[in-house]
Amino acid sequence: MLPRYLVVAFALTTLTWLFLADPAFASSSKSYSVGDKERGYASWCGDGSKTASGERFDRHKLTAAHRSLPFDSIVRVTSRSTGLSVEVRINDRGPWQDGRIIDVSEAAADILKMKQAGTIPVEIKVIHLGNGAIKKKHKDWWRFW
Repeated sequence: MLPRYLVVAFALTTLTWLFLADPAFASSSKSYSVGDKERGYASWCGDGSKTASGERFDRHKLTAAHRSLPFDSIVRVTSRSTGLSVEVRINDRGPWQDGRIIDVSEAAADILKMKQAGTIPVEIKVIHLGNGAIKKKHKDWWRFW
């Protein structure tokens, strides 16, 4: 039989890993304000099933993935090449490639006329900060112990 302190240490390590892997906790590392801007590259996504916020992905809605902005934030994405812009709602996490700061839906990519290029240089500006609430219901972790 394992000593009690090893069982407790294992449980705490597992719980820490679960919380750090959860997108809700990952999003709180940086604070944002309305008007904040960020420059980098945007990519687009046309398929998927569920988003990190728990919503079903819909390529026809003006949504996007950002690594750390709170869910339900609204950002204006402006192409630095063409000046075209679109406002999108953050409902997912990503993109995870270096240099990319936002991954927009297919509908937003159509407005930005970026589908053929795949990625474009953009500036994003925070229009509204969301509350970051996750729409999915997490199962209680203690029910599995």
